[in-house]
Amino acid sequence: MKEVKKAVIPVAGFGTRFLPATKATPKEMMPIVDKPIIQYIVEEAVASGIETIIFVTGRHKRAIEDHFDYSPELEYSLMKSGKEEYVEIIRQISDMADFVFIRQKEQLGLGHAVLTAEPLVGDEPFAVLLGDELIINEEKPGISQLIEVYQKFGKSVLGTTEVSKEETNKYGIVDGNLIEEGIRLVNYLVEKPDPSEAPSTSAIIGRYILTPNIFESLKKTPFGKGGELQLTDALMNLRGKEAIYSKDIEGVRHDTGNKLGYIKAIIDFALEREDTRDFVKDLILQKADQLKGS
Repeated sequence: MKEVKKAVIPVAGFGTRFLPATKATPKEMMPIVDKPIIQYIVEEAVASGIETIIFVTGRHKRAIEDHFDYSPELEYSLMKSGKEEYVEIIRQISDMADFVFIRQKEQLGLGHAVLTAEPLVGDEPFAVLLGDELIINEEKPGISQLIEVYQKFGKSVLGTTEVSKEETNKYGIVDGNLIEEGIRLVNYLVEKPDPSEAPSTSAIIGRYILTPNIFESLKKTPFGKGGELQLTDALMNLRGKEAIYSKDIEGVRHDTGNKLGYIKAIIDFALEREDTRDFVKDLILQKADQLKGS
């Protein structure tokens, strides 16, 4: 069985929910305190044993390429200013993994983004990490948990979490048989079902381990809702040929793809850091007192 050493991270989207902030800045580069969202996701992949990061990007995402590249001019300026500790910090970003970029010429859905990466993935199992979901688990990173299931069964694995019945229309939903704690053998998948028709509350989140057979399935899958190639549809086609598993991911999940989730992530991360914890805690208490008095 081949090891999972490559990860695909689709980052071609416009990030329209954060306009005007994302007019010239990729949403994946928006900071959580002092580190961009995309760096947390790359760090999760690297901590899980991933060696090659494949970004599926667009022409407006050059800032992501620059972030993971060397910056000799900045390093020289920092050294000249006596800020050697920052040189080490930014050099580590570039040295984390091998970074490869491929353009998605048209934004035709997540399935199309994954298919775009086929020439770089080749005949290997690979991870997919979506660029707006953070999963924090210092003991066992989110994608690492899926890799463990892949190593056991040798088939594709979908990252899942439990959601309320009312939220099922926001996710792809898994119907499956529980075979181990938190692990299901998938029967079928439903994309954003009405809560009254959802087969379960097990929702797919932005983490996948996929076998290379997904590429052939994507090529044979017709474009679906919104004129996009849906990864969920391709997975259902693949399910007809081989088993697929799902794994409930353990850890704290932040959906930074919407404004409220992004704000919550900033607050939670700031409360975890020694250099910001006390200030943020005091600020929250002050604001709470002001609201009580108003």
